[in-house]
Amino acid sequence: MPPLESFPGLHAWLGTPLGRHVLDWEQARMDERVSDIFGYNAVQLGIPEADFLKANRMPLRFRAGAGAVQVQASQDALPFAASSLDLVVLPHVLEFASNPHQVLREVERVLVPEGSVVISGFNPFSLFGLRRLLAGRSGVYPWHGQYLSQRRLKDWLTLLSFETHAQTSGCFIPAVEQQQWIDRLALVNRAGERWWPIAGGVYIIHAIKRAHGMRLIMPKWERKAGARALAPLVQKSGGPDRDCSRKNTSESDFGRD
Repeated sequence: MPPLESFPGLHAWLGTPLGRHVLDWEQARMDERVSDIFGYNAVQLGIPEADFLKANRMPLRFRAGAGAVQVQASQDALPFAASSLDLVVLPHVLEFASNPHQVLREVERVLVPEGSVVISGFNPFSLFGLRRLLAGRSGVYPWHGQYLSQRRLKDWLTLLSFETHAQTSGCFIPAVEQQQWIDRLALVNRAGERWWPIAGGVYIIHAIKRAHGMRLIMPKWERKAGARALAPLVQKSGGPDRDCSRKNTSESDFGRD
């Protein structure tokens, strides 16, 4: 598997104090989100050291990608049949993939109608995004990725017939690497959740694949109502005929007399 798809630098960073802080927040939010998503088949693409499907109750749950996974796969060419999965989890795949558009197209292909995708990513409009700007293109993981804003990602999902169901963000602290500073800045996280909830360093978006189609609505005729509506017309039209027959009978009788 090419290093670009396995993201070895990202896996190393997740072992740092800041990486563990991000991973712990994502694990808690992912557990809340996937626990209420039902179906039969669920797959996690990327970050195999974390099990973001453990709170889900689908009978078949597995990890795909590179490393310690059940299925070795490339994110932009998934080896799954169309409309075969009910849930796809994408933790920090799009910002480091060489072709994030193709990754989303593959996710749309393999999901069943009304299937779910849960995406986590780094927010460019946050203190993490500021750290990325300071690092520049020469920065190491995770500061050199192509960070996607929540608005931009939702636009991409809309073009693929996805509907955003829920979103949340967290990790409002600056990108400090020392555990003591992460602990001291815990108050910043609590304040951020209350006062600027869209400016967290990490976000999670849950979107649902909608299948748009046309349904032909047929009229439901009521035979009894139609018969009742026609009954007066029959009686009215039958009246003159009976009068004519009586008149003809009287004339014939008069002639015989």
